Amino acid sequence: MNKTEGNGERDINHLQKKRWAMPDVYVILFLVLIMGFVATYLIPSGSFDREVVDGVERVVPDTYQQTEGPSLGLMDIFNSIQMGMVQSADIIFLILFTGGMFEVIERSGALNGLIKRAVTLTRGREFWLIAIISTIFALTGAIGAVANAIIAFVTIGVIIARALKLDPIIAVAITFGANFVGFSVGFMNPYTVGIAQDIAELPLLSGAGFRFVVFVIILATTIWYTWRYAKKIMADPASSIIGVYEDSDDDQNQLEAPFTIRHKLLLIFVAVCLGYFVYGSSQLGWTINNMSAFFLIIAIGAGILSGMRYNTLAITFMDGAKRLVYGALVVGLARAVIVILEEGVILDSIVYGLSVPLENLSPVFAALGMFLSNGVLNFLVNSGSGQAMIAMPMLTPLADMVGVTRQVAVQAFQFGDGLTNLIFPTSGILMASLAVANVSWTKWLKWVFPLFLIWFVIAIITLTVGVMIEWGPY
Repeated sequence: MNKTEGNGERDINHLQKKRWAMPDVYVILFLVLIMGFVATYLIPSGSFDREVVDGVERVVPDTYQQTEGPSLGLMDIFNSIQMGMVQSADIIFLILFTGGMFEVIERSGALNGLIKRAVTLTRGREFWLIAIISTIFALTGAIGAVANAIIAFVTIGVIIARALKLDPIIAVAITFGANFVGFSVGFMNPYTVGIAQDIAELPLLSGAGFRFVVFVIILATTIWYTWRYAKKIMADPASSIIGVYEDSDDDQNQLEAPFTIRHKLLLIFVAVCLGYFVYGSSQLGWTINNMSAFFLIIAIGAGILSGMRYNTLAITFMDGAKRLVYGALVVGLARAVIVILEEGVILDSIVYGLSVPLENLSPVFAALGMFLSNGVLNFLVNSGSGQAMIAMPMLTPLADMVGVTRQVAVQAFQFGDGLTNLIFPTSGILMASLAVANVSWTKWLKWVFPLFLIWFVIAIITLTVGVMIEWGPY
């Protein structure tokens, strides 16, 4: 890269000479943590009753009541960081193992050979390569096949962006960004839309036709926005926000290396494993711990097939993991914000406070208010299924009261949960994906915010139309 953007390799002396520099994401999250701590003194403690239905804990509507909350001290701020790291340990190790696995695969030269052939086939037609990759990842997000696991695939975006001499932002856009196109609409996603519809007592995955139309519109807009930026970089590399990839001698040697039978066997092995990984994630109920363990299996198998000696395999895996330590620990710090709000017993109070103003609005504005309130809630609870458990028990009766169909309420939840994952630094998946590609959050925000606003407008139009047509179960 022709501009240094390494999150963990910053020029400290240079930063010290500056009077002001954009705060690092760790600084930003620590400031958010302080704000959360202060909020525990300003917002009254309170909670909803909860019930367990089919093994799942749900909020009981209309049961909010203020409670006596603890008085937190200075030490609790730092305890929350430790607790956030511990509670996020599964995702942190998923990130580290992802880095190790892909480092082993990349060092073999197999992926570079495959990407080189794809780039050669699409020479002069790079738009189609970007569009196809984006569509594939968008579909995986729409059907719920890949969510947290998108972290594992960002490296593929990095290799494609490097081969096209683009920049790391493109690598994140065609993988993570495209995946959340599908996740934000989720026309066949059983983990977000499915759970939300179950709570709202709607037919499972109903309304898929309308959602698919919206999915196509958002996907087309995202591909256009990404390609517009990529084309600008191809014409003038200096127009990159972060700096384009430049060929190192090692990169050039790997791309020019022969694509051997061993490479092909390794890629077949990895493809079969990743296919089973998607199946396990979507059909076998794999946890994040299962995913991490499976990445170890892939790394060991890929190392053996590539002919690595055991010491080389271990060192290579650790090199890949070390690259992602910065991004992995960000996830724990983001979780610390939730820990401090839970310790202060104000999370339910915030949720209640967001829902009360919606009761006196017209149907259209109530739907938009649901969308916005769920967006705010996603800053605090960025688990899609977890947010559904908190929000939908309240949105369902609220929708009935204000004249909004339950299907619209489900989509308001879905947009609020999905769209803001593009920008919120408390999203562990976003921060981890940026870490894999070595993109700072501030640079990503500069690039993605106009796209986020486009998605935001599409979401408003969708919900308004949904209210006007009385979008129902089917």
